[in-house]
Amino acid sequence: MTAKKIRVAVTRKLPAPVEARLSDLFDAVLHDGDAPLSPAALVQRARDADVLAPTLGDRLDAAFFDAAGDRLRLVANFGAGVDHIDVAAANARGVTVTNTPSVLAEDAADMAMALILAVPRRLVEGVRALETGDFHGWSPTWMLGRRVRGRKLGIIGLGRVGEAIARRAKAFGLSIHYHNRTPINPHIEEELGATYWDSLDQMLARVDIVSVNCPHTPATFHLLSRRRLELLQPQAYVVNISRGEIVDEDALASMIEEGRLAGAGLDVYERGAPSEKLLKAPNVVLLPHMASATVESRIEMGERMIINIKMFADGHKPPDRVILGLDDGRLPKAG
Repeated sequence: MTAKKIRVAVTRKLPAPVEARLSDLFDAVLHDGDAPLSPAALVQRARDADVLAPTLGDRLDAAFFDAAGDRLRLVANFGAGVDHIDVAAANARGVTVTNTPSVLAEDAADMAMALILAVPRRLVEGVRALETGDFHGWSPTWMLGRRVRGRKLGIIGLGRVGEAIARRAKAFGLSIHYHNRTPINPHIEEELGATYWDSLDQMLARVDIVSVNCPHTPATFHLLSRRRLELLQPQAYVVNISRGEIVDEDALASMIEEGRLAGAGLDVYERGAPSEKLLKAPNVVLLPHMASATVESRIEMGERMIINIKMFADGHKPPDRVILGLDDGRLPKAG
């Protein structure tokens, strides 16, 4: 099977340079629309391809792999997260799964840092005040936010993205605290001036801002539960650019509304889009899943995906295979 003959089916519209490269290297079946395929259409596209290139919006569960047929050999995910793919079911049918790690870290960290600054300093509220005509001149007591410098930032999951956030936050004068299953490399920990917390509960009780940066797994669903959110101080903020399911969104919205938390900056949501309760909550900055939304990032994701497909087509192991059970210690502890 040569690279020229391998059929690659794409499930969403991708950046033009990525689509051009796919068409040049493979028998590429592209998708003109920007809406997710129906489950039936997704199965049909997979049945007619050697490689499926899905995105976050495509749920590939065990039933999908049962229906996909025997031709499909590789799922080359356009994205780092694979919680929408049943990797075990894929492997059981002899299908390899790859992703695109690393390329999102810097852009995602920029967005997290933007939220860390925007929420305490009430940037979005200030913009709204100008747009609605509520600004009537400077006042000593109007639109007061909170200073960021000198605050304690608690990072849940200090992996690639978490480390990039920590470097930015340190430059803004925040002290770095983190919770992983195991500590990071001591040299990096020393460079960041980071404090490791074996207990997530103890860290939450002592930090001013929490940044969620771990993948969604059964163990991390509602990792920030109501009980854990109640450990935070009333002046604390929650920032999440990772996965919405990690935070109990209803509890978060209620606590902000009740004044038991100072606010939140969110780019991801438990149900895909923010709830009405969250939209009405005060002191929140809500973004439409923009953390990786740069031209450079999306093209690099495509390039990484193509490398995986090309290596597979040439009979080699793709560099970004998703291996079940691989644990580097950066995940938080369950419970």
